[in-house]
Amino acid sequence: MDEEKPFDRLVDQAWPAPHRVDADGWIYRHAGGVTKRANSVLPLGERRDLSRAVDEAEGFYAGLGLPCVFSVGAEAPPDLDPELARRGYRRADPTVVMTAPLAEWGGEVPSGTEVRDSPSEPWLSTWWRVDGGRHPDGGRVPAREWAERILGGVAAGYASAGAGTAVGRGVPQGDWLGIYCMAVDPGARRRGLGTSVLRTLLTWGRDRGASRAYLVVTMANAGARALYESEGFGVAGNYHYRIAP
Repeated sequence: MDEEKPFDRLVDQAWPAPHRVDADGWIYRHAGGVTKRANSVLPLGERRDLSRAVDEAEGFYAGLGLPCVFSVGAEAPPDLDPELARRGYRRADPTVVMTAPLAEWGGEVPSGTEVRDSPSEPWLSTWWRVDGGRHPDGGRVPAREWAERILGGVAAGYASAGAGTAVGRGVPQGDWLGIYCMAVDPGARRRGLGTSVLRTLLTWGRDRGASRAYLVVTMANAGARALYESEGFGVAGNYHYRIAP
């Protein structure tokens, strides 16, 4: 995979919304409310009439009975964020992209962990309970079937530790390995299970030809960021969301 490929596209490909509409390079994504990532506009590149482009996006989501949400990353037009702010869009979930080299990763799969090519019921239950079931705008809990459609949209490895109380997902993308769905049941935290899952996925990805890993984490999640930094990850980019009033 191209070394310079923007993270906006890597993340979109690793977390594919089941419903997608290409509007002159802007992607309207819809997945029944499962994560902002899969229920937002991905604005890839400039539009000749920015105000009209935003109007059209708002119309699309209004037709679904949903608020319009934009993911504003490196490939978004520079004038987009000010335009959304002017319209009263709320800035939400500032997020960093973190990366780490895998070529010299010397870790081994920790004992008591496993990686499967599909998520088990304990895996799904843990991730859904900890993170996946939150609606992106605070509304009603979405249907888990949408999450399963997202997960099944691309080949991935599903790691677990502690009898399924800690989970994570690895997506091979050429030279890159994307790390997703890191979640530890509250009752199983502070036992090193999250670290075991992460190391398992890094080893699994290295063995499948990946030379670099990336993940995304909200700036507010200091605990997770500290874990990733301790495992060699550093900040390489950022993005945030804008949510319609």
